[in-house]
Amino acid sequence: MSRVYAKGSLCARLTASARPRAAIAPSWLARPRSAFSTTATRPLMELTGFTEEQLTVRDAISAICAKFPNTYWQERDQLEKDPKEFHAALAKDGWLGIALPEELGGAGLGISEATMMMQTISQSGAGMAGAQAIHANVYATQPLAKFGTKDQLEGTIPKIIDGTWRTCFGVTEPNTGLETLKLKTLAKKSADQSSYSITGQKIWITCAEVASKMILLARTTPIEEVKKSTQGLSIFCIDLDRSQPGLDMRKIKKMGGRAVAANEVFFDNYQIPADTRIGEEGEGFRIILHGMNAERCLLAGEALGLGYAALERAASYASERVVFGRPIGQNQGIAHPLADAYMRLEAAKLATYHAARLYDATKTDDSIPLHSVGVACNSAKYLAAEAAFTACERAVLSHGGMGYAMEYDVERYLRECLVPRIAPVSREMILNYVSEKVLQLPRSY
Repeated sequence: MSRVYAKGSLCARLTASARPRAAIAPSWLARPRSAFSTTATRPLMELTGFTEEQLTVRDAISAICAKFPNTYWQERDQLEKDPKEFHAALAKDGWLGIALPEELGGAGLGISEATMMMQTISQSGAGMAGAQAIHANVYATQPLAKFGTKDQLEGTIPKIIDGTWRTCFGVTEPNTGLETLKLKTLAKKSADQSSYSITGQKIWITCAEVASKMILLARTTPIEEVKKSTQGLSIFCIDLDRSQPGLDMRKIKKMGGRAVAANEVFFDNYQIPADTRIGEEGEGFRIILHGMNAERCLLAGEALGLGYAALERAASYASERVVFGRPIGQNQGIAHPLADAYMRLEAAKLATYHAARLYDATKTDDSIPLHSVGVACNSAKYLAAEAAFTACERAVLSHGGMGYAMEYDVERYLRECLVPRIAPVSREMILNYVSEKVLQLPRSY
């Protein structure tokens, strides 16, 4: 069912002016053909069942991504150089506000459409690096949009949408890892109640070194003073002011997604205004859950895109690489693993967009249990990450020795596909969650 958009909104303009989908060349078609590796003439993913909005988003994002060929991402990966031009291109057309309110300059769409956007970016050849360049701008702003004050929304969100400010998400800590309820970064309120002093450390903060804003989860009540572990945490939208005392960052050298930085962030009595807190003090964990389920969906979409991109490369290569007088794709030892990888991706696709629809439906349907949304979003992230890993590994193996060469891209995809398997929550913790919440087995952690 199509939505009715406010006049002048991003998607109203797109719907009115969108070219036919067949007229927009998917970005993976832009890659030059070579002797051993070519691209598919049509996308592998089955598009039946998607809404007009999702397909319009897919077309428009594909057109933007086509301006950033694989060579752009290869170079950014090798030089560890931030893809600021790509971020600017998406911001120019308003895409950073895809799931943010129209009255603040956003498109007013849902996580279903945002997931399609993130998948399209990843699938274009940008991979996880391209997706992560804007990832936090899409999901980390969800708690702010839902729980922020009028002043917070009007003073922050328009500048995030237009690209003036980039955003990062500060939750993970080196000594607590997945034990979010035990994080130690402390936000101590001043005697006059006008400010907080932040002390602590965050780790694996994507894009922190280029971000102007951080959505920060910190403890406002020491853990030994709370009755329940979910209490005593608060969420803030803070400036990352490098000129101010008490803030330091260090870059983490990493295996994949090198175009976007991952940082350790150190706070030492870093001062922030009290009005940067989002929602009530001590309610941060409840608020941040709103963003975590959205992130699961987006990450699942990114994983799918990476998997489909790798599989398209492999299928094209297998069709044209001739060994012993025949294309290697004629051999079932190549064809069957790739066909299996395709079916895994298609199954994970259904789980992913089911979870995104369920998440969006909770905005208007109070009868949907949050438990059901959590199970769906975590399951989607797990299945998409595993399907992507299978596709990326088999793509490298199908290329043989050339799968190890940078110019064929699949080695980059394989390095990057480990991200959705590990972050933001591990496979094992998702299995623990489903075991306990669905199967009602004894909790193991």
